[in-house]
Amino acid sequence: MTKKPKKIDITQVDFEKLKDQAAENPGLITFPHNVGSAVVKPEDMGKNKGRAVAAMKEQTSLQLKQLYDQIRLLVGQAHDIKKRVAVSERIYMAQMNSEPIIGQFYYLYEKDDHTDILSMISPDEWGNDNPFKGFIAMVKLLSDHTWEVVKTD
Repeated sequence: MTKKPKKIDITQVDFEKLKDQAAENPGLITFPHNVGSAVVKPEDMGKNKGRAVAAMKEQTSLQLKQLYDQIRLLVGQAHDIKKRVAVSERIYMAQMNSEPIIGQFYYLYEKDDHTDILSMISPDEWGNDNPFKGFIAMVKLLSDHTWEVVKTD
């Protein structure tokens, strides 16, 4: 035997009491108000902020790495320029037996008396008969009359 649902006597319902427990416009409230409503979960703001901070740190780390790489490149270029200036100063103070020709390679040597000489003969061409104390640099005269340091010892 099945039980019949209990009938509600509308005359016995206190509508004034129910009015305080119900919304006037239930379709406009921001939270679910009955069993069939869509599930609304509150946002985990801590998790969202954590993800945003992690993404920001990753992006700024990449940008900082790019800057560090650029700095290393600039420092290397500055070092090369300083070396070029030092070698160029030695070249212009060195003994030259002929006028250097633009585009030609030359070899800077230090003599036993600690003076320098610019030669067209490479260290390999001297063999064991190298008359100099040491090889300093292989250089090339550029069209603006500056020296490119090709190789140093």
